[in-house]
Amino acid sequence: MNVKTWQRQPSALARQALALYTALIVYGSWYPFVGWRSLGIGPFAFLNDPIPQYLTAFDVVTNVLGYMPFGALLVLAVYPRWRGTLAVLFAVVLGGLLSGAMESVQTYLPTRVASNLDLAANTLGALFGAAAMAPATGALLDRGLLRRLRMLWFERDSAALVCLAVLWPFATMFPAPRLFGVGAWPHALWLRFDTTMQDALLAWTPVAWDVESWPDLVSDWLPDDAWEALIATFDLFGAIALASLPIRAQAPRVRLVLAFVVVTLGVKVGATFLQSQSGLAFDWATPGGLIGLVCGTAAGLASLRLSRRWRMTCAAIALILALVSVNLLPVNPYFDVVLADWRQGRYLHFNGLARWLAWMWPYAALILIALTVERAWLKRRRERR
Repeated sequence: MNVKTWQRQPSALARQALALYTALIVYGSWYPFVGWRSLGIGPFAFLNDPIPQYLTAFDVVTNVLGYMPFGALLVLAVYPRWRGTLAVLFAVVLGGLLSGAMESVQTYLPTRVASNLDLAANTLGALFGAAAMAPATGALLDRGLLRRLRMLWFERDSAALVCLAVLWPFATMFPAPRLFGVGAWPHALWLRFDTTMQDALLAWTPVAWDVESWPDLVSDWLPDDAWEALIATFDLFGAIALASLPIRAQAPRVRLVLAFVVVTLGVKVGATFLQSQSGLAFDWATPGGLIGLVCGTAAGLASLRLSRRWRMTCAAIALILALVSVNLLPVNPYFDVVLADWRQGRYLHFNGLARWLAWMWPYAALILIALTVERAWLKRRRERR
């Protein structure tokens, strides 16, 4: 396949990112997926409703911004078959249809309100995103500086790794007992069990193991600040090592890694400031967390000297150690104060999405690493034949 032919192929990364972002929209629009009921009105009755009496600019701007990435990704995904005005119009139509479907289903959710204003704002967001991306699509995917940098800096078959790396900063938004302590859904699930269920599960373990005492025994090994430093180091190092896998050796890897860390901190600070009732933006910056931030960044930069295979191995080990620590250690009492300061009722779907990203990101990373190892093993096996 010559270069010109390859340049005219659709972008797999854009299509995967569009599918992922669409799934996030569906999740955010229908969360928490419980309490479905019928009010005796049609799913499209909201189209004829009057404009809401209580309207804030924050709500409108948020709905516009929420669909701008959808419009931009759709223009990238349909290139080069559709481009320019045709791609923008397609993005507007599809964005309106998606938003209309989300709003109509919200008619049957008790915690959500279907709104024609939200539909208009979402469609406008798709238009803005598509119109902003359309002029740059060729430069990004087909020609120009952006394409050359993309091909020079990143491996071709790395769309899944890039998407997972992009999700990391957003996975750190929701408050965690310890900085970057993602993946704690087994611990959260255990706490939701009643004592009868917990006793029934513990009955399957040998009595000599004394599993119930493990959290207290492990927590006594180190002070809480030391545990937070270790968890933050392991998780941040694992994220950096994973994000560095698709970066080519000739790329400015150090600057890209530092930018990755800066974006992570920016998203963390911004989300904390917006959702904190007291307006605090740095309540997560505990002494242990700051030590872990520095150590994780330093370890991630040092890992750039390793081969891709060793970076992948170290990332997997770090993420596994962090997961074991996060799920085994008891919750820091300070975390209750932080969580109480978080606006749980403001944008419930945003909080639910942020929590699920924090819970699932490391497991998705480990699955992707396992699949990458399997593909490499199968490739070597075929070559030996």
